[in-house]
Amino acid sequence: MNLGKRLSISFFMNHVHLSRKCLSLLFFITFTIVSAQEKFTLSGTISEASSNETLIGVTIVFPELRTGVTTNEYGFYSITLPQGEYEVIVSYLGFQDVRESVNLTEDIKKDFRLVEEMSELDEVVVTDDVERLDIKKPQISVNSLSSQTIKQIPVVLGEADVIKSLILLPGVTNAGEASSGFNVRGGAADQNLILLDEAIVFNSSHLFGFFSVFNPDAIKDVKLFKGGIPARYGGRVSSVLDIFQKEGNSKELKVSGGIGAVASRLLVEGPIDKDRTAFLIGGRASYAHLFLPLFDIDNRAYFYDLNTKINHRINERNSIFLSGYFGRDLFSINDSFVNVYGNAVGNFRWNHLFSDKLFSNLSVIYSDYFYGLELDFVGFEWDSGIQNFNLKYDLKHYLNDKITLDYGLNNIYYVFNPGKIKPNREDSGIVEDQLTKKYANETAAYVSVEHKVSEQLSLNYGLRVSHFNRLGQDELFVYENDNPVIFDPFLLVYREAVPIDTINPGRGGSLDNFTNLEPRVSLAYNFQGKSSIKASYTRLAQYLHLLSNTNSPTPLDVWTPSGPFVEPQLLDQYAVGYFRDINEGEFSLEVEAFYKDIQNRIDYIDGADLIANDAIEQVILNGEARAYGLELLLRKNEGVFKGWLAYTLSRSEQRTPGRTLPFDNGRSNLETGINFGEWYSTPFDKTHDISVFASYDASEKWNFNANFIYQTGQPTNFPEGQFEFQGLTVPFFGLRNQERLPDFHRLDISATLTPKRNKRKKVQSEWVFSIYNVYNRMNAASINFRENEDTGRNEALRTSIFGIIPSVTYNFKF
Repeated sequence: MNLGKRLSISFFMNHVHLSRKCLSLLFFITFTIVSAQEKFTLSGTISEASSNETLIGVTIVFPELRTGVTTNEYGFYSITLPQGEYEVIVSYLGFQDVRESVNLTEDIKKDFRLVEEMSELDEVVVTDDVERLDIKKPQISVNSLSSQTIKQIPVVLGEADVIKSLILLPGVTNAGEASSGFNVRGGAADQNLILLDEAIVFNSSHLFGFFSVFNPDAIKDVKLFKGGIPARYGGRVSSVLDIFQKEGNSKELKVSGGIGAVASRLLVEGPIDKDRTAFLIGGRASYAHLFLPLFDIDNRAYFYDLNTKINHRINERNSIFLSGYFGRDLFSINDSFVNVYGNAVGNFRWNHLFSDKLFSNLSVIYSDYFYGLELDFVGFEWDSGIQNFNLKYDLKHYLNDKITLDYGLNNIYYVFNPGKIKPNREDSGIVEDQLTKKYANETAAYVSVEHKVSEQLSLNYGLRVSHFNRLGQDELFVYENDNPVIFDPFLLVYREAVPIDTINPGRGGSLDNFTNLEPRVSLAYNFQGKSSIKASYTRLAQYLHLLSNTNSPTPLDVWTPSGPFVEPQLLDQYAVGYFRDINEGEFSLEVEAFYKDIQNRIDYIDGADLIANDAIEQVILNGEARAYGLELLLRKNEGVFKGWLAYTLSRSEQRTPGRTLPFDNGRSNLETGINFGEWYSTPFDKTHDISVFASYDASEKWNFNANFIYQTGQPTNFPEGQFEFQGLTVPFFGLRNQERLPDFHRLDISATLTPKRNKRKKVQSEWVFSIYNVYNRMNAASINFRENEDTGRNEALRTSIFGIIPSVTYNFKF
């Protein structure tokens, strides 16, 4: 071996030896540092002592470290801290604080059971604490309501209502009294994702909007996301209403309910295996229709619903839940017109704790919305609806006291039934006909990070990836130039194209598919824990569309998926806000500004017929929408007098410009679009929206509540003139939504009498006396025009739904 090679080998061996020493030194230093900074995890579940009901949003604070954590949707918490002995404070309004000393020398699993400070009628005692926004967290555009607050708000006919309560929050409106659905920040009702125990609810109303489908006795938590929507949610571009049902009392049997003017309710919950297995079953039903025969009225209108839930704690790391909801509405006129519709949902859920830091939830969900119509005088029945099967897996990973990860997968399979017609008598002449069913599959994966950068700055950032596959169907129309809507350049109107062929793609193929990246980011910068500035950006994709040409959705409206002729809606929303706790939290102030831009918002050509239309692509066009505004929410959170003032200043607009399509000769044809391509107000545009809610505890017996609502009248169309054609008077209209209904306002009040408790009696009760629309304001639901038979002149006719309505409700619990 020559000298050069020996020197090289010697240098190499010395280098390896030196490297080993360096690595050993680095390992020793690293081990020393890690040992000096050794951390351990404290985790567990927090629940109510009297029922074992898990509690959402409980605060676990370590004063010495100036840090803390809150429980998730399933009552679980986890926090990793340096080794040492600390005082821990567990607090939740309406419950006694728990103060304990914890010595973290190893990972500790510790459950807390909170005891109510005082026994109230409502099972959920938590009130304002759950409703106040944590100014330190990067949550923005989120509102919460407790079950107790919902029950306090005066509503029509005295029936506590979740949706009607949401209308009192900033940025939330509806299409008027007795209207179904709700609108958030200028969005349409179909742009709201409504979840009940994670299951999608497609119609949230009973009796065409008089009541909502949610029984407040069975509700545990209500949260509305208007912006800054977490990455785990998707599929709608306006908001997410996330509602969780109670789990059931696993300690003792409890019964509660109420008897009202038009409906009654009953809720029973209790243990099957004490402290391990519990059940809950609740029902509501209306009975006003039973009194109609007394007035020789053959019409009927009633609803009923059922809430069920069973939960079982297998061991410390595993729990399973089975929940369901079933509701039906019936409306009939002399048995010649019968309308039945409703929802049915079910969810099997498995909570599993992989470790003290990794929590998972697996859900298998079924949801069905059904609509049926029977017209005896015509001789046919009509059935339609939408079903979906949903499999989702969510994980929450508490990495350390600074970073928490949320990630998961979701897959939804849809079946759309646009309608089936069948004869209900032999002489009807109706031939059974099934409109073409549609099928689709929506898949999504997401990851989200909650990052506490410093004492002042917190971030939440994530990404959702969604994929929508419009599956094959039995029949599909083919159009010339692939254009189902034709523009007539001479009459300046759109009309339906005639299909040139019909093909059968079959169920096995794919008609179209879409993939979208949906980034989300929000941040909060707090100033000494008393105020903060927050901002967010949200990107969302919506692949389903509700076909409706009315201001308020009706059960007859049909959902349709994106596909060859209908693009998915895409949202970009920006929000910024200032939040402040005043006088040690006695008051709180929230001010937000937002801007929303939506692509591919569908619009309808003039004269569009949506009912029983097997070629809906012939009457719709893709446009765009935008909404922007300022929201203010001032709360009084403590004392005998509580409540809030909400104000929203906003605009909501839509535009469908003309398409540029090639002629056969190569020239282009510039269309007029809808409204000549100009922006116009959406039907849910409300410039000013003011809501006031006040609650006063006069004594242990009496509580008084009131709310006042003022809204700018909703946009509508009035005829600008008329002309005579072959003896007929034909009105003509101007541009869309140029006019408005009169401004809407009303005042509601209620008084709750709670008799003095007798410790010998197990039954607790209360009486609720309410007056809806105290000063009998006849708000216009619509304005129609007709010719006066006496004078021959045209006149406007205002249609109103409600005047003043007093009511009495009796609630009980034992």
